[in-house]
Amino acid sequence: FLIKTDNFVLSSIIFNLPFIFIFIFFFIVYKWSMSNKIIIINGPNLNLLGEREQSQYGLDTFEQLKEKCLTKSKEIGLKINFTQSNLEGEIVNIIQEARKEYKGMIINAAGFTHTSVAIRDALSLFKKPLIELHISNIYKREEFRHKSLISDIATGGIFGLGTEGYILAIISIQKIIENENR
Repeated sequence: FLIKTDNFVLSSIIFNLPFIFIFIFFFIVYKWSMSNKIIIINGPNLNLLGEREQSQYGLDTFEQLKEKCLTKSKEIGLKINFTQSNLEGEIVNIIQEARKEYKGMIINAAGFTHTSVAIRDALSLFKKPLIELHISNIYKREEFRHKSLISDIATGGIFGLGTEGYILAIISIQKIIENENR
């Protein structure tokens, strides 16, 4: 089926129509894939969950916690990257890269919560939903743990609910992302 026309514009549009549809398709796929991706960042010593201070952090190992989070996120249609580092600079790099790829972030900065201006500054540039998370209630612990450098830039916080707080954070960030334009 051919359309005969002397109109250059019309023939250019018809010729380029398949390319326009392909572009729109890939744009929609890209937006969809980004819209349900979050990152969970864990700070220092959280790789030792299950081994250290079980009265504060419970019996779940880091791998068990990761598996619970992956299961829950899959259940509610989120894709997650579950990561951990003991290095402040590495966490800053992860946060900076996350701005390009993720729609939301959950962070348990652990000991860096109280000391790292660099992590706080990186988080302030994220500009997307951000949940601060702590397994223990930092406000019922030593005085130096009562000050969070990141609470005032987080969308919300979950403290003291054990590793179950991760599941609540995943559910919460999914709802925040889903309703963000309403």
